[in-house]
Amino acid sequence: MSGEVAAPPSPLAAIRAIALNTFREAIRDRILYLLLAFALGVIAVSRLLSLLTVGSEEKIIKDVGLSAISLFGVLTTVFVGTSLVFKEVERRTIYTLLANPVARWQFIGGKFAGLLAVLALNLGLMSAVLGAVLLLRDESPWPLVPAIALILVELAVIAAFALLFSSLTNPILAALGTFAVYVAGHLSWSLRLLADKVGSGLGAVLCEGLYRVLPNFDYLDLKASAVHGLPRPPGLVPAAAAYGLAYAFVVLVVACFAFQRRDFK
Repeated sequence: MSGEVAAPPSPLAAIRAIALNTFREAIRDRILYLLLAFALGVIAVSRLLSLLTVGSEEKIIKDVGLSAISLFGVLTTVFVGTSLVFKEVERRTIYTLLANPVARWQFIGGKFAGLLAVLALNLGLMSAVLGAVLLLRDESPWPLVPAIALILVELAVIAAFALLFSSLTNPILAALGTFAVYVAGHLSWSLRLLADKVGSGLGAVLCEGLYRVLPNFDYLDLKASAVHGLPRPPGLVPAAAAYGLAYAFVVLVVACFAFQRRDFK
């Protein structure tokens, strides 16, 4: 009937639309292609690097390849993720989006989903190149799959932090904050040692608190076991994946609250 008001889009439809738009914009970003090309180049020449170092060539290729996938995945997350909200504000398209029946949490959720899709695509391309290099040496790449899967989980946590910081400040400070979380997450084990050396008091409590609050990225790091074929405890991979995804969800919820309180003028 004429005069009927169209029903607002469902939450999932709004998130899907924002995610698709974010994905399309991100894959047109020149820095994304630069990072991807450099990562693929490093993986492709890992064969040459293995000839210049001492040790098993296959293990060196795996180590270099997984390290390149992880490092360039983090760089992509930081450089692309920390500018997602800023670009919308700078181009003033955020006002058009929020004027529509789209909740702010849907905006953040869509941005996260789109960024995660870009990261998964890049991770897939880099993993495919590494797998091809290993297959050319008659080496199976399948033992590396759990390590690569947890790299994606780690990138999901970093992406959530990138969106959190981008909801609060400019891209430069957001990038510094995201890098700081990444470094701290890989050094969180040292906080427990520092707490033991301090003994008791405020310093020990602070170290213990930071140890429990910061993400434990070492728990998601299976590169060494994948490269050297070390045994893993049963259920480690799904438990680590659940930990990382739950942590990313909590950070994403905090990002939604932060963005909800932000005033756009």
